[in-house]
Amino acid sequence: MSGALAAVIAVLTMATSSLALAQDLLVSAAASLTNAFTDIGKQFDARNPGAKVTFNFASSDVLVSQIAKGAPADVFASADEVAMNRGEKEGMIATGTRKDFASNALVVIVPASSKIPPKALSELAGPTVKRIAIGTPQTVPAGRYAKEALESAGIWAAVAPKLVFTQNVRQALDYIAREEVDAGFVYATDAAIMPDRVKVVFDAPSKTPVRYPIAVVKDSRNAKLAQAFVAFVGGEDGRKTLARHGFRAP
Repeated sequence: MSGALAAVIAVLTMATSSLALAQDLLVSAAASLTNAFTDIGKQFDARNPGAKVTFNFASSDVLVSQIAKGAPADVFASADEVAMNRGEKEGMIATGTRKDFASNALVVIVPASSKIPPKALSELAGPTVKRIAIGTPQTVPAGRYAKEALESAGIWAAVAPKLVFTQNVRQALDYIAREEVDAGFVYATDAAIMPDRVKVVFDAPSKTPVRYPIAVVKDSRNAKLAQAFVAFVGGEDGRKTLARHGFRAP
């Protein structure tokens, strides 16, 4: 092979690799979005030939920290405004791309086998409930919402010794499903995933609405495709998929 031909092949290979990379999209999204966004990703890929969406699901605060430390991400979807506000304040979010796309409800659930489930928030402080799963408030939006509800009810101090802190809302769901705790706080959409293993006993009212914002990451490697994904999530197909998974309109 001549040197000139080898050089042409190298250039074409690099161009092809660059094109493939340009169609890759990495979405960092809150753990509670796992099922809904997995479906949305498949739909987006089908409607955008050559595109490939990959997801990084974790607690919203963990995702913000990852992005702040230089981890690649094109889109960030948070389970609350606090985490997104931090991303915006630290200059990680592309200006003008942030918008709320869904809402949810915080609920208290118990294992399906529970014989004496609590009927109100105040009963979590009672003797029949010994262990309560809750996302770590400092890093998990569901934990922040739960702490706010417990403080509003005036029982945070009373239940504090019973709390089992989790890394994200799905871990809390898992603890409850495996009967490792007596009760716990998750979103309504999470509880719906395991109707045979957990049951919702009541809503946990929070002063702060459970809203989900989404935005393009400022350092996205493919800003146009990232903007297209954000638009798709908020569009008719995205809304229908979110609704099918129990999410409510923003």
